[in-house]
Amino acid sequence: MTDPSYLTVLGLGFVLGLRHALDSDHLAAVSTVLAERPSWRASGLVGLSWGLGHTAMLLLVGAIVLFLRVPIPQPVAEVAECVVGLMLVALGGLLGMKLLRERWHLHQHDHDGTRHVHLHSHAQSQDHGHAHWWRESVRPLCIGMAHGLAGSAALLLFVVASAGSVLEGLLYIAVFGCGSIAGMMLIGLLLSIPVVWSLRLGRPVFLALQGLASAGSIALGLAIVYRTLTGAPLS
Repeated sequence: MTDPSYLTVLGLGFVLGLRHALDSDHLAAVSTVLAERPSWRASGLVGLSWGLGHTAMLLLVGAIVLFLRVPIPQPVAEVAECVVGLMLVALGGLLGMKLLRERWHLHQHDHDGTRHVHLHSHAQSQDHGHAHWWRESVRPLCIGMAHGLAGSAALLLFVVASAGSVLEGLLYIAVFGCGSIAGMMLIGLLLSIPVVWSLRLGRPVFLALQGLASAGSIALGLAIVYRTLTGAPLS
């Protein structure tokens, strides 16, 4: 019969997984991806892919740590944190480059004696209606794996100290991962609300939202790298 206290620990693990999805670096990464995909379908798919990659990496690293009973070396954890920071900078930079490449600008012209101003782009129109689900999943899956590696050190310290066996430890990680998947899918849906509505408010609002997501991702990424290299707190 399963120990009731262990069931409580598993329940706590699920709740902590939900809370884990709210970490600022997770929100920045997913919001940057979703800023390029203004649709409800994409939001759920991105959240699910991120969560699966995150959980898969946690289970992989957790299995190694639990079997060998060794903690993750601090230098490895710091390198993983730097990778996450650089990844956020890259995501924000790619989104910013896309905005520049599309060369959106205000265009004025006369029509029936009245001057009109509208947004214009020199980018070629592309049909995204037939995008394959796996193409939309690969990037958030890899992003989730990177976050899983970076966040594994603190989680596995607790698991190694509290788990009675390797199986119990892996089960806790799996439940924690399920919580993070559910949390990130919910976060994805919530983050998609301003993205989808910005298109209805007009293209300038949507572009401003994309620019904000790009700048925020770059700023947070640089802050994470600085904090990791210097040990300064991330305020």
